[in-house]
Amino acid sequence: MRILLKLVVDTDADAAWRALHSPRAVAELYGPLMELAPLSPEGLPSAWEPGNDVAVQLSMAGALPMGRQLIHVSERVTSDASGTVRIFRDSGIPLTGPLASLDVWDHQMAISPAPGDPTKTLWRDRLVIGGPTAVALWPVLWSIWQWRAARIRALAPSWAHDPAPAPAD
Repeated sequence: MRILLKLVVDTDADAAWRALHSPRAVAELYGPLMELAPLSPEGLPSAWEPGNDVAVQLSMAGALPMGRQLIHVSERVTSDASGTVRIFRDSGIPLTGPLASLDVWDHQMAISPAPGDPTKTLWRDRLVIGGPTAVALWPVLWSIWQWRAARIRALAPSWAHDPAPAPAD
């Protein structure tokens, strides 16, 4: 089963790509609805890197435990008619909690400049789930993904952090 998002967000593709690699920015996408906390005493990495396997605890509003999730990061670059597309993939798996009954978890986010406006980003998000409870969990995850889309739109303008040029002497 699939959940798809396709939106244009108000930040450039480089800023969106940096945000996808920031555990803090990713955690903000779910807040305050869901909280993501590291299970390792070292905490979350400063940036997601290909090959990372990071176990996290998910909780609803920081109070109700929702289970543990393994985040496994990979990425690739491809192209389409509009140019370069960078794809960030989490192919980890829920370890405990209601989502642990899923045996397929494949979350891919494709980032590219928006067609006709390189100052904005075309964000494509695809979650593929499978397992005995996928049909029952799909409506819940679809709802969370709608929340996620709203958060992406709201937070994207804050991701650009290029400093203003220094005044000329």
